[in-house]
Amino acid sequence: MLNFILKRLGLAVLVAFTVSFISFSLMFLSGDPAAALAGETASDQDVEAIRVLYGFDRPMLVQYWDWLSSALVGDLGESYYFKLPVASLIAERLQVTMMLGLCGISFALLTAVPLGVAAAIRPNSIIDRIALFLSVAGQAMPSFWFGLILIVVFSIQFGILPPSGTSTWRHFIMPTIVLGYYAMPAIMRLTRAGMLEVLSSDYIRTARAKGASEFTVLFKHALRNAIIPVVSLAAVQMGFMLGGSIVVESIFALHGAGYLAWESIARNDLPTVQALILVFSLFYIVFTFLSDVLNAWLDPRMRAG
Repeated sequence: MLNFILKRLGLAVLVAFTVSFISFSLMFLSGDPAAALAGETASDQDVEAIRVLYGFDRPMLVQYWDWLSSALVGDLGESYYFKLPVASLIAERLQVTMMLGLCGISFALLTAVPLGVAAAIRPNSIIDRIALFLSVAGQAMPSFWFGLILIVVFSIQFGILPPSGTSTWRHFIMPTIVLGYYAMPAIMRLTRAGMLEVLSSDYIRTARAKGASEFTVLFKHALRNAIIPVVSLAAVQMGFMLGGSIVVESIFALHGAGYLAWESIARNDLPTVQALILVFSLFYIVFTFLSDVLNAWLDPRMRAG
């Protein structure tokens, strides 16, 4: 198990360095950052002055090495727009996004996994039809439209929930539902398919023939094996929620890291954009690494891979 963890950890570090270089390069491949900062009405002399001021006149590899060296010690530069250290700015905003992401994935798992199991136990039943309907609706419904509908119904018409803000736990209910519902269909379908495959296996029939209770068969034998791909999918979905929560944060006025990314892109705040891309990418890498370790613990056969 230790060798497996070390191999996955080494791969994760390699991917992190590759992603950091790609994310840094994209800022320059999209155009001249000095011209973007100077604005459309700036003269050539103004653009050149900004290029020298921020070090854009140096070779890109030199700029990347300086940026990476500083990032490794927690210095992500200073925001061009907010005039604050990028690390402290992201740390402050990331709390909201982390809370929203954890609530969203918890809602998705606590809803989708039981529905997927129930649909697999009773295929073609009313529960299976409900799960299929929720899955199709979740894929077809845009998250921004769903969020606006919830605001109209629960905030404007009934006044049950606050439409925006982060003051209390009630402010996170609707954003959690919107963000979690987007991840539900894939988790539900994967759980259902995995349970159907496992329940038709020989060892499940053997367990039933030995007199094991239905609860033991379903949750000790079947679900443990069927949940392995769900763990990997949940890790990817969690990374997506943290990096792609900009729409939800904008609708419900949650000033988290996703909303900060939108503000930074709109204002050509390159240090903040680069740092956010790196942070969100690291979340994907970390969650994927943890899911690999958890899957290896659930299924020892994976440790040989």
